[in-house]
Amino acid sequence: MPVDRLLPTPESEDLLALVTEIARDELKPRASADEEAERFPRDLFTLMGKSGLLGLPYSERWGGAEQPYEVYLQALEEIAGAWMSVGVGLSVHTMSCYALAHYGTEEQQDRWLPDMLGGSLLGAYALSETQAGSDAAALSTRARLSEDEYVVNGTKAWITHAGVADFYTTMVRTSDDGGHGISCLLVDSSTPGLSAAPRERKMGLTGSPTAQLLFEDARVPADRLIGGEGAGLKIALSSLSSGRLGIAACAVGLAQAALDEAVEYAKGRTQFGRPIADFQGMEFLLADMAATVESARATYLDAARRRDRGLDFQRQSSIAKLVATDGAMKVTTDAVQVLGGAGYTRDFPVERYMREAKVPQIFEGTNQIQRMVIARSLKNA
Repeated sequence: MPVDRLLPTPESEDLLALVTEIARDELKPRASADEEAERFPRDLFTLMGKSGLLGLPYSERWGGAEQPYEVYLQALEEIAGAWMSVGVGLSVHTMSCYALAHYGTEEQQDRWLPDMLGGSLLGAYALSETQAGSDAAALSTRARLSEDEYVVNGTKAWITHAGVADFYTTMVRTSDDGGHGISCLLVDSSTPGLSAAPRERKMGLTGSPTAQLLFEDARVPADRLIGGEGAGLKIALSSLSSGRLGIAACAVGLAQAALDEAVEYAKGRTQFGRPIADFQGMEFLLADMAATVESARATYLDAARRRDRGLDFQRQSSIAKLVATDGAMKVTTDAVQVLGGAGYTRDFPVERYMREAKVPQIFEGTNQIQRMVIARSLKNA
């Protein structure tokens, strides 16, 4: 069922109408088959780029749409509701552009952002390592400056779009000064010495490749350093605050899709001479699912509006990510229950939704980390 949205301008209403059309006509019909075949839909990212969707929150100067996060996130929600892998991929690409858009020099921005936002280039965000997940400051991938190049060695883990991206926004260690020794490099995928390991065999989001990224004496030009040496952790944490809102929006889209499937099935499934939607036990279950979805949407929109107004939104971002992803896990699980045995089969998409709902509780900072961020914010207020 269409979501009843409150959008700030007629322009944003037209934009959401376009996004809804693309999601309905181009994404949703392919999602189940491509997920089962583990096919990455690169052509759809090209389409979204040509439609102006890969640069929604960024400046028109570089080909972006200069939309507020309030609008960008609702567009992202629509895409994720049609195909979660594509929604997460769009969120990751947007976050991959963040460092350059907010910390790069004008020369760097003019050189690379137009292709990054226009669909010619697809991005990936390389922060995590096997021993540096939640503890990002512990990363060990090292970059040593040699004349006009950084020589990079190490392994990044759990990288969305590894092996298919055109650029990697990569956090590396340039000194041993803890969190102050981390820097950000914009690494071209064709860099000699850079490769991707075989794809991880995942529970869900199988249409989106995730793999380790291997640096073996990879030589990255020094002019691809973003924000100066030592600025990497600051850039990474700032990127994640916005990126968590993207994941919250994706989770809400997924939960909305599961709710829609559950409602339609409950209205059409008859037992004891009545649609099961008419039984009070089912009514209460569907009502709780709807309340969870709409509460999560309101939570991420509140954080987005604070961001758009230049207010602090870190705590609200963590709350939104926590509420939306925990909510999506519950709603998708309940959707399988509504469909009963049918929901446990691949004849219906809700079992896929349930599998896809798990990882948003983990990436962009686990939900346990979000609780720590929220609690620290309360204690330091």
